[in-house]
Amino acid sequence: MFTPEFAVQVERAAAVVNARKAGPHPLFVTGKAHRGREKRMAIDTRSGTSMHDQDMRNAARRARHIEASVASVILGKEEAIRAVVVALLAGGHVIIEDYPGVGKTLLAKALAHSVMCRFARVQFTPDLLPGDVTGVSVFNQKTGEFEFRPGPIFANIVLADEINRSSPKTQASLLECMEEQQATIDNITHPIAPPFMVIATQNPIEYEGTYPLPEAQLDRFMMRLSLGYPDVEAEEAILHAQTSRDPFAELEPVVDAAQVLAMQEAVGRVKIVRELRRYVVDLLTATRTSSDVYLGASPRAGIALVRAAKALALLRGRDFVVPQDLKDLCARVLGHRIILSSDARVHRQTEEAVIARLLETIPVPGA
Repeated sequence: MFTPEFAVQVERAAAVVNARKAGPHPLFVTGKAHRGREKRMAIDTRSGTSMHDQDMRNAARRARHIEASVASVILGKEEAIRAVVVALLAGGHVIIEDYPGVGKTLLAKALAHSVMCRFARVQFTPDLLPGDVTGVSVFNQKTGEFEFRPGPIFANIVLADEINRSSPKTQASLLECMEEQQATIDNITHPIAPPFMVIATQNPIEYEGTYPLPEAQLDRFMMRLSLGYPDVEAEEAILHAQTSRDPFAELEPVVDAAQVLAMQEAVGRVKIVRELRRYVVDLLTATRTSSDVYLGASPRAGIALVRAAKALALLRGRDFVVPQDLKDLCARVLGHRIILSSDARVHRQTEEAVIARLLETIPVPGA
């Protein structure tokens, strides 16, 4: 039966294809063009034009080391790699939605192996239970007491592979963990040690036997990414690398968990002025009042956008946010958080296209 939920899934699958046709995402922009664009869009930040804090410079350098490490395995996908690193620095979670065989799982594993911390992978299947994710209490006959045995969610980086193939009950077991960084089992709350990041993957096709993630679950993810197929040169390099050696086996950690926490703390010190915070509020308000949007972005979406923009600014060598940082991240941070109206879906519009139009209608501070 053709249901509204199925229509939403079809539109999201079409969005993946349309995003590939649109060309490179502006997230991975370097060189003179990027510096010139920042200069045109910069406003008073009261912090100069470069980072003066040694800790922040170290954080930016280590983040670039992570990017380079992951890029040695995932070829030709620099912008997706940067987006995942941005989410790591911002303390967010990522959902990767794309076709089979494009490197979704390998990207998550490469990131985890570039960071010396605990990694766990959960293969989501229809028979997976919440206790298989969060852990269970087991009765110890010797002591006569129940002992808690933590599940894979208590790792630092957790790969939730094919998350939409498990039941809604199991999917919901991640809600508390992702938002509050804790898990409650048998009325006892167990904290999850930082850093903590969930990288989920799902296939935008093959809907049989899947359970679409509810909006409350999607809202927990900071970004939604799509890798897409590699270009000709990158794909040829992939064929050579994967058939002559194992690049993943050669991967070595470049930072540890303590350094990741220091990087996240440095991101928190990146400045964003009141005018840009108001700019984010105006954007969120626009999603709620647009006739093309049935459900607009929540305040949580604005918090995620600001945090991600701070991390991106740090990666770009600044201790302050400029409007372009926010604009480059809007589609990735807000796209999965809004629901298009039925009229917009009938006209085959995508979330990314609607957000791009809204950005054009909102005055940029300092422009």
